[in-house]
Amino acid sequence: MRPAQIVLIAAIVAGSTYIGSWVLPLPAAAAIAWKGAGVGLLALYAALNAKSLDGWLLAAVMAFGALGDVLLETHGFVVGGLAFLVGHLVAVVLYLRNGRPLTLGNLTYAAALFGFIVLSAYLFPLNRATAGPVALYATGLAAMTATAWLSRFPRPLVAAGAIMFAASDLLIFLRTGRPALDIPPMSVAVWGLYFAGQALITLGVVRRTD
Repeated sequence: MRPAQIVLIAAIVAGSTYIGSWVLPLPAAAAIAWKGAGVGLLALYAALNAKSLDGWLLAAVMAFGALGDVLLETHGFVVGGLAFLVGHLVAVVLYLRNGRPLTLGNLTYAAALFGFIVLSAYLFPLNRATAGPVALYATGLAAMTATAWLSRFPRPLVAAGAIMFAASDLLIFLRTGRPALDIPPMSVAVWGLYFAGQALITLGVVRRTD
């Protein structure tokens, strides 16, 4: 088994078991490290497979995702969100470098994705003072999702993964400030959609750049 395959397996194990840290009596540092390990190992997997600029861009996307996972816990939503936003912008560059032929149908669907994500992100926050900043962040999230759809990478992996990432963030925006939604099934959905989305993106891009 190649080192990259071992790293991928470790990433999937770390990411899929992270919810166990929610019920175990772990030190805060251990729980944070566990959270960052899944996507951090995806970044390492992407780096081990990188043979071109596209491969390194993917590694950077995942690295900023892992950084965001950690910073959300250590420095809060604003700093963590900025790390994710940088990752989204790097992903946009990656996807634009690998665009597929444009058609009216593809552009229409991408525009609908973009508009739905930004509008939902603006409408969901209960604290309306945060609606503008949330929508601004979501503009980067939406651009990442729309350009993933327009890229040449396999849609059942990369576009689907990007949509899952966006859905995870939208659930966070919907849950925040609403105690009735701050329940374990919602938390599992948020993490599951996010990590599965990142894993699908990584596998899809690596498949087309290896």
